[in-house]
Amino acid sequence: MTEAKQKTVLLGICGGIAAYKMCDVARQLVRGGYRVKVVMTKHAQEFVGAATFRSLTGNPVATQLFDDPHAPINHISLAQEADVFLIAPATANIIAKLAQGRAGDLLTTTALAYQGPLLVAPAMNTQMYLDPATQTNMALLQARGVEIIGPASGELACGISGAGRMVAVADLRTAVEESVQTSTSLAGTTVLISAGPTQEYFDPVRYLTNRSSGKMGLALARAALRRGAKVVLVLGPVTEAVPVNNRLQRIDVVSTEDMRAAMLQAAPDADLILCAAAVADYKPSETSLAKIKKYSLSASAPEGDAPQRVSIDFSFNPDILAELGQLKAKGVLKDGMTLVGFAAETDNLDKNVQKKLASKGADFIVANDVSRADIGFESDENEARIFSQQGMDELLPKASKIQVAQQILDLVCSSSA
Repeated sequence: MTEAKQKTVLLGICGGIAAYKMCDVARQLVRGGYRVKVVMTKHAQEFVGAATFRSLTGNPVATQLFDDPHAPINHISLAQEADVFLIAPATANIIAKLAQGRAGDLLTTTALAYQGPLLVAPAMNTQMYLDPATQTNMALLQARGVEIIGPASGELACGISGAGRMVAVADLRTAVEESVQTSTSLAGTTVLISAGPTQEYFDPVRYLTNRSSGKMGLALARAALRRGAKVVLVLGPVTEAVPVNNRLQRIDVVSTEDMRAAMLQAAPDADLILCAAAVADYKPSETSLAKIKKYSLSASAPEGDAPQRVSIDFSFNPDILAELGQLKAKGVLKDGMTLVGFAAETDNLDKNVQKKLASKGADFIVANDVSRADIGFESDENEARIFSQQGMDELLPKASKIQVAQQILDLVCSSSA
């Protein structure tokens, strides 16, 4: 990495036992050619001394708002210098302060002044991590575009096992490297993404749906935003945090028909379409206006009688991906527009994907085995294979969904160039 292109990584280190691991993070980043600067909280220095990081990075370590009265204002200069800001280990206290916008020390003040990619790696006791307040704070940060890395599960310093361990050093380095590789490769383009499940109501309180959390589609949205794209996100009902960005247009939908209408309306302006939603293939042929009781719809039963079997007829929902493929083939959509479908499979993955490539009109199909609990629905990680009309069959190894999203965009954009 040449001096002209050298990137600056700012490490914000908090008071947790995992602070010692940040020595290795700093060392690896320096060896990787990055300029590394460190800001430490008062409690972090109880675990690792500032002199250690000064030796590892070759740069002064910032610990107070006004370390040197003759130097530039620390929190402003650090925020302006950094290409990426990693806060790790991030304690529940620091996460709460970041979520609330509090700025009572150098680290939180710098974070508030910083405008680039902010990565936060939680590390704390399992109950502290699972507490609703912490979960809410992390969701707020994610909604503002902060990337939450981890935590992992395992034995903690307090002696119990569970979620709360800071992720591995290699994972932190990978996250940093991906963030500084953020480019403007999609600047000036519009990326249309469908994400999450759809819901098909039987009656006012019950519906048919898929297990999708929307995490993969949201990761794709974040990855596209990082590359400068305008993103139109057609989103089914999800509880995951949605990024907030002035280049993101969010369209909330419920049913497959809703999603179809939104996708078809936005498609003519799109340069890249990623159909990542887990769309319900079927819907009830009729929807009851009142809650369906335990008794048959065709006859009422006296109170106390045994419930009767309830039968509900289903009809097919529209195939959104296939419709978009037909519009692409007819030249209705933008010239050169790339269409990517997603396939959640439980068996015969290769055979099923090849059928989809032949029938849907998509340029690419990204497939994953949702029978695996470690990469399936609701998981924070994914492993996938991407197929193309030109014969591509590329394995995307198990990684966080934001990392997989980056790989998908890398392959799709390079192959479509």
